[in-house]
Amino acid sequence: MKLKTRLIIAFLIIILVPFFLFSLAFFGLSSYQKQIIEENYGIPLSLDELSDSMQIMGKSTQSVFEEIKRQAEQDADLLLDMDYLEDINASLKKRYSWLLVRRDDEIYYNGSGRDVTPLMEALPGYRSYSSSSDGGSYIGKDIQAFVKQLDVQFGDKSQGSVFIISSVNALGQSLKRLTVDLVFAMIVILVFTAMILIVWIYAGFNSPLKKLREATHRIKEEDFDFEIKETGKGELSQLCRDFDEMRQRLKEQAEQKEIFDRQSKELISNISHDLKTPITAVKGYVEGIMDGVADTPEKMDRYIRTIYIKANDMDRLINELTFYSKIDTNRIPYNFNKINVSDYFDDCAEEVGLELREREISFSYINTVAEDTLIIADAEQLKRVINNIISNSVKYMDKPKGIVQIRVKDVGDFIQVEIEDNGKGIPNKELPAIFERFYRTDLSRNSSQGGSGIGLSIVKKIVEDHGGRIWASSRLGEGTTMCFVIRKYQEVPVNE
Repeated sequence: MKLKTRLIIAFLIIILVPFFLFSLAFFGLSSYQKQIIEENYGIPLSLDELSDSMQIMGKSTQSVFEEIKRQAEQDADLLLDMDYLEDINASLKKRYSWLLVRRDDEIYYNGSGRDVTPLMEALPGYRSYSSSSDGGSYIGKDIQAFVKQLDVQFGDKSQGSVFIISSVNALGQSLKRLTVDLVFAMIVILVFTAMILIVWIYAGFNSPLKKLREATHRIKEEDFDFEIKETGKGELSQLCRDFDEMRQRLKEQAEQKEIFDRQSKELISNISHDLKTPITAVKGYVEGIMDGVADTPEKMDRYIRTIYIKANDMDRLINELTFYSKIDTNRIPYNFNKINVSDYFDDCAEEVGLELREREISFSYINTVAEDTLIIADAEQLKRVINNIISNSVKYMDKPKGIVQIRVKDVGDFIQVEIEDNGKGIPNKELPAIFERFYRTDLSRNSSQGGSGIGLSIVKKIVEDHGGRIWASSRLGEGTTMCFVIRKYQEVPVNE
């Protein structure tokens, strides 16, 4: 879930959930308190009346007050009967009220059983003000009582007042308890809501953050073999997926670096071996000349020619290394020009043939391309392609009578060059890998062929940079044919 959505939901929960729960608590507690008051005071109440304590006390004693009033109208002297007054007072006590009868400013009956002198001073006089009102009046200050007053005149012409005194404190305690319960409920609701929100928000953030912490720790330890599985739609989930993508890239880079380091070490090992072989040969022939072993012109010529060939091998190897470094930095210096196919390959064949014949390898050249056929190519780099392929053919030649043939063909929009030898061949399963860097079909360093393993990868790079492609076919024990194509140059007519 998105962070914005989560915050909006949290905001709505903060507002709506406490309101809803508090409404339920208020309704439940009010209903419970209303039921208690109805049982204690014996009156029906509505929730609206629950907040008006005066109205509750007025209703609670109204039936008793009506009874006293009715009796006073029939026979006022009955209000002087102690048994009758005791019965009335017992009924009032159930409603947290009591009866007080005043006769000629003297207390005739006190249903509370305690000193009521302060109350007597606060009670209104006989017919002093609306004493006949059934609603009653409230006496505050230290008295805190709700009073209903009925003024009567007894048979002996004496004047008196009957008071129903209702203690405000008793009902106040119930209403106070309701208020305390509501405040407590509100606190519980707020705490409960806050806990739910904290747990919900924490759960939404903790899971992806925990995964990120574990991932960063493992990456710090250079451990990339794990996966961050996060399917959510929020920002942190997206961050986890981005982090996992970064982890995959770091893993790929680490694997590439490991491969590169291994290949570099292998290259250094190969080059060391391959340089050591011709250098050893050169030193041996030079020492032979210095020691006078080459004591005839024929031996001297053969020694010098061998030294020249080995020097060329070292020069070719050094050139391969230089070119390899340029491939890695993508800084191969191409100089593309229009080249006549016949002239160019005729010259190449002449040069290559001379070198092969010196190595006593039979060489043939066939060119069936029209004499005016042109290509766009870098003459020097294309020559490197031919030399590297032929060098590989010579290196892995295992026949007493070696044969190398170059064929140049016209294949529509392309010219195709085929270089075939009768060497030991390449197994079919290895053919797809021969153009990879550092790949060698003969992995034994004891082999006399040696080789850095970068020659054919250089060839592939140059051919592809010319817009062509290269492939190979081979028969194990019979020989290998390397083929590559280069697009012809075609004039584009311009309409004037």
